[in-house]
Amino acid sequence: MSETPAPATTVRVVALTPEHVAAARALALELGLPMVDAAATGENGGFILELGPAGLHLRELAADAPGPLHVDFIGGAAGHRRQFGGGSGQMIARAAGLQPGVRPSILDATAGLGGDAFVLAQLGCQLTLIERHPVIAALLADGLRRAAEHADTAATVARMRLLNGDACSLLRQWTETVPQVIYLDPMFPHRDKSALVKKEMRLVRPLVGNDADAPELLAAALALASHRVVVKRPRKAPLIDGPPPSHTLEGKSSRYDIYAKKSLRTAGQ
Repeated sequence: MSETPAPATTVRVVALTPEHVAAARALALELGLPMVDAAATGENGGFILELGPAGLHLRELAADAPGPLHVDFIGGAAGHRRQFGGGSGQMIARAAGLQPGVRPSILDATAGLGGDAFVLAQLGCQLTLIERHPVIAALLADGLRRAAEHADTAATVARMRLLNGDACSLLRQWTETVPQVIYLDPMFPHRDKSALVKKEMRLVRPLVGNDADAPELLAAALALASHRVVVKRPRKAPLIDGPPPSHTLEGKSSRYDIYAKKSLRTAGQ
């Protein structure tokens, strides 16, 4: 998830049970956030990261706030998509170049809550995820940890590795095996009417701000990827500044701009 500095937003860490106090304190120290008692949070604005038996949740402290946000790869929308999503025929899979016998290595440089990366990993690709906002990265790490302990998702999560850091800097300084595909989904205003998207955007956007460095990130991705860069955009959104894509896959609400460098047909092995 790409970010520019957002307005100062208070985030505090809360342990929901005595058994989670030590872990919550360690998380607060890691993120540089204050830790408070659950009874002292009130509804005076800001956000809390709640750590309890169900994992890590982000909750807004406001009377009209949506429910808490957490990353769940086991059930909910991710579980339904895992079972009924359409396999390698999904548009994201075609955009990333998945074909019979071809499962490219993919770097998701704007991982966010990890939904797209999980789909690609479930289809057999090795994924490196980069998320630069520490709170979002913590939510994603918690979701991956819980999914790693579940029989239905453990094999998929084993193909996913999460890095917390600035994507542009990491891509420019990359010293590991070059990813065949780099996937970008910069932050943009969602127009989808679903409650899930409304909740995600309402809780995430105040933390990460609006995307302003998409052209810089695209340039870094094009310089690093060996085979292609894929950019997810709203269907009617303008192209990111830079070279034009080789071609585009368009759906009802979103599209994938594909910047092809060379064929994956002979590279997937």
